[in-house]
Amino acid sequence: MKTNFAVIGAAGKMGCNIIALSTKIERNGRGLNLSGALENSSSPLIGKDAGRIAAQEECGVKISSDPKIALQEASVVIDFSSPKSTLQAISICREKKIPYVVGTTGFTNEEYQKLQDASRDIPLLPSSNMSLGANLLFYLAEVSAEILGEEFDTEIAEIHHHLKKDAPSGTAVQLKDLITPSKRKGVSVIYGRKGMVGARSPEEIGIHSLRGGDTVGDHTVFFLGKGERIELTHRAFSRDSFASGALQAALFLSEKGREPRLYTMKEVLDKE
Repeated sequence: MKTNFAVIGAAGKMGCNIIALSTKIERNGRGLNLSGALENSSSPLIGKDAGRIAAQEECGVKISSDPKIALQEASVVIDFSSPKSTLQAISICREKKIPYVVGTTGFTNEEYQKLQDASRDIPLLPSSNMSLGANLLFYLAEVSAEILGEEFDTEIAEIHHHLKKDAPSGTAVQLKDLITPSKRKGVSVIYGRKGMVGARSPEEIGIHSLRGGDTVGDHTVFFLGKGERIELTHRAFSRDSFASGALQAALFLSEKGREPRLYTMKEVLDKE
């Protein structure tokens, strides 16, 4: 049994990975069939076959700049684009009751609130990182912060390729959010340091973004105590891990009986 899905940001690196892997991913005996591919109207690839763009055989699905065309046959959507494109498409999916997987990052608080509002009408899963290893890092970082508490200083470092537009990464922000409850009240988030910044306060969480080369994504959480240091690191060497997770999430959301609400990758990865 195949479920129709559409990809938003289809000609991007993640979009191509998702299209290429889509025929290989199954969940509970169900697979996926690409029915639509959306790109920005400025893309030179509009009208091209999405399969060919993803270095696969022709699939008969043309890349479109019209959300209504790209989404017309979809039963679920996977989106790795930009906040503006995501919010435009999600409004259509909200009307049509189409479940939505959001891999886009860089939302403002106001934009993210619009995602949460949409989850009142459709099953919606936003995640800054959909790989199994990264989600294990989220769990380990949260548990470690709870155990180590205020006695350990916490810093986060992330490295991405030189084309990444937002900083810090969505994964680093999510790590910060998971760690914050274990710190003292009045947490101060520091994005890099320069000059005579003075002694580090116990309330600080430092986030440091490095950019260069073709690094897919490295994230390290440092817990620094007196006489010892703990480092938790996840390194992604291929986008396939993210694409596989996104496809699994799409199958999960499109399963019969999914009610409109916000879902998490933990729910996707938990054995049912």
